[in-house]
Amino acid sequence: MLTATISDFRKDIRKYLDSVTDNFETLIINRGKNNGVVVISLDEYNSLCSTQHELSSKINEIRLDSAIDKLKKGSSFQKELLD
Repeated sequence: MLTATISDFRKDIRKYLDSVTDNFETLIINRGKNNGVVVISLDEYNSLCSTQHELSSKINEIRLDSAIDKLKKGSSFQKELLD
């Protein structure tokens, strides 16, 4: 993770953006106390959106609830695979 002030970011914008896109870095630009901006690559953003979509889908919620119930009941996934 990289951090920069807005002044540093302005001076070396190309360097910072290249690092974000080429090295999958996350850049935090500080803009004062408890205020800032996060810069991530488009690939990283798309990945986060895809993950959020998968986690919010109803079928995955049902699968997760089912897996949690099985764990609470002491059921083993390994045992089910062998059956």
